[in-house]
Amino acid sequence: MIAPLILYLDVPFATFRESHAREMGKTYPVPPPATVYGMLLSLVGETNVYRHCGVELAIAMLSSPKKSQILRQMRRFKNADFSHPENVIPCYQEILSNVKCLIWVRSDEEKIQPSLRDRIQLAFDHPELVRRFGCLFLGESDQLIKTIKLVSEDYLEGVRQWAIRDNRGRLTLPYWVDHVGSRNTRFLRYRIEEMDRLSPPDLAWTMVQSPI
Repeated sequence: MIAPLILYLDVPFATFRESHAREMGKTYPVPPPATVYGMLLSLVGETNVYRHCGVELAIAMLSSPKKSQILRQMRRFKNADFSHPENVIPCYQEILSNVKCLIWVRSDEEKIQPSLRDRIQLAFDHPELVRRFGCLFLGESDQLIKTIKLVSEDYLEGVRQWAIRDNRGRLTLPYWVDHVGSRNTRFLRYRIEEMDRLSPPDLAWTMVQSPI
């Protein structure tokens, strides 16, 4: 068994849009596993979302992001003409500021080599070998990551807010997103628990797995 990688992320502003929000752009309080997975694929230059199914992620917040609202143009496709004014409406959107977290990545259950864990390590050791496009973001495409780096388990010791799988939890997060409609989007329920521990508890791990 290979030790997981640990990534530190600092994102000044982020929105993790709730999948079921309609009239207002509400945000999850923590980055969902599906969002983190997409960011990691971008980091290593992978465009096939199915390639690293089986990877497991654990998420711990180091900050308590402040939530605010902005008014922005949102698209609601009511007209087949993409540019039609009916498709653009003003809408409030929630924004989180000062998002700092740790992400654990382990690939023991992946069936393909090199694993996502190994590709992340390679991306930091030899960034010149990675072929990718666009900026690296977490959430929406204009919300760029300020800092991303590999760290040790004792980085910034102290209380962490862990996303813990819990069938009775009040927080529902997607671990797989269907970007063509929403039929195959899959969710798990979580609770956020503060714990002064360095390594993820067992129920903090979420496997990213396609439903098909």
